[in-house]
Amino acid sequence: MNSSDSTSLELSYDFALDRDCTTLSRHVLEHLQSFGPEAQDMSALMTRIGLAGKLIARRLSRAGLVEGALGFTGDINVQGEEVKKMDIYANEVFIAAFKQSGLVCRLASEEMEKPYYIPENCPIGRYTLLYDPIDGSSNVDVNLNVGSIFSIRQQVGNDPDHTGQDLLQDGHQQIAAGYILYGPSTVLVYSIGKGVHVFILDPSLGEFILAAENLTIPKHGPVYSVNEGNFWQWEDALRDFTRYVHRHEGHTARYSGALVGDFHRILFQGGVFIYPGTLKNPDGKLRLLYESAPLAYLMEQAGGRASIGQSALLDVVPDHLHARTPLIIGSTEDVALVESFIEDRERQAEEELALKS
Repeated sequence: MNSSDSTSLELSYDFALDRDCTTLSRHVLEHLQSFGPEAQDMSALMTRIGLAGKLIARRLSRAGLVEGALGFTGDINVQGEEVKKMDIYANEVFIAAFKQSGLVCRLASEEMEKPYYIPENCPIGRYTLLYDPIDGSSNVDVNLNVGSIFSIRQQVGNDPDHTGQDLLQDGHQQIAAGYILYGPSTVLVYSIGKGVHVFILDPSLGEFILAAENLTIPKHGPVYSVNEGNFWQWEDALRDFTRYVHRHEGHTARYSGALVGDFHRILFQGGVFIYPGTLKNPDGKLRLLYESAPLAYLMEQAGGRASIGQSALLDVVPDHLHARTPLIIGSTEDVALVESFIEDRERQAEEELALKS
């Protein structure tokens, strides 16, 4: 073997080793450029979230074989929705992953009416995990993509009455957010305010391995994702937008009924995801703290936008833990296009009111 071959092999080996060693916890520390207590806390938090994702992924991969994994429990959650068995399992997994961690004082989930407190952690754990344990759980029984959404906030005050009222802040107060997509591979996407980064679970290593750094959404994309079955329940502006994309080339409809999967496609390919309010649910169905705000945080870190129609979603302050909000999220140009139809209808309404007066 000549010297050039030896150098080539050495470089190849070094690259493979570095690639395999860029784990989630290491990546967080590198991006914070610190090994201080706060950086170590954030690295440990992401490791625990990754553990919850691995356990849920394993359960989902065997869901059809494990007794009691599929179907409904017969209960109704705080949102007034039927509870799937995987919802309960995933919620308990997140709680178990953070017990005795010393990191998180409380967890707030769309499956629980009030935050879940871990008393032994509270003297030192100043973080709160907000999460949707299984988004799109109706897809589980038919073996389609589902996901978990998470957000991390620092606790403000002592929360003496255990109601979590200090969590009622705008989305800019998040210090980290992300999601886990359970599909052909298990993908974890996260941001700590320093770009959006993508990891894929390597089952042979049992680790989430870095797949892409500093992901940037295209300024415009072909995909629009919305449940057109609710067309006649929408306000006129959203119907105007839908008619527009029907009549103009270059637009492709993609909607799976699972927010994480649809968002993931938009993040990579560009376009817009819309979950508007309806006549029945004027504020929409998505929970601000557990779904909309974490994804809005990610989208803005990736160079996109998130709106409720006439204002930025991250500026919205919820009035209770389970507040809902409409969502328009995606590429900057595509979100602006949807907003332009809303603005047109608002202008028309003002002009008609002026004429009447």
